[in-house]
Amino acid sequence: MSDILHHLPEFFGNHMLLVMLFVVLLVVLVGNEVSQLFRGYRELTPSALTLLINRESPLLVDLSAAADFEKGHIPGARNVQMSQFDPENKDLAKVKERPVAVYCRTGNTSAQAASRLVKAGFKQVFWLGGGLGAWREASLPIAKGR
Repeated sequence: MSDILHHLPEFFGNHMLLVMLFVVLLVVLVGNEVSQLFRGYRELTPSALTLLINRESPLLVDLSAAADFEKGHIPGARNVQMSQFDPENKDLAKVKERPVAVYCRTGNTSAQAASRLVKAGFKQVFWLGGGLGAWREASLPIAKGR
């Protein structure tokens, strides 16, 4: 171990670009992990969402387009178009203390919705990472129609 430490300054001097790249990547990774801790909502895997559904009966919100929702959605989910999604809505305000899980087809739109719910004062907000695609990939049940 001591031999490695003696050669470390020489390595840094000879490979400055690699060292700087390593430091930049390390800062980005640490920054990403810290931001996930403080964003206010949690990302769930399909199996973790299944546990949440079975244990706490969250409000499931599907932010897909109506046509996509009819082609397939998680059983028990309600469809809300992102253009009509309003966390300040009086109906949603009634369930601020209840867990809310949001998802969309890919997971990108629903992450924005989760952030808006946290800003609106919701306490238990969850986001299905990978969206409905991850749910299907896990071979979990899909409901069709309205």
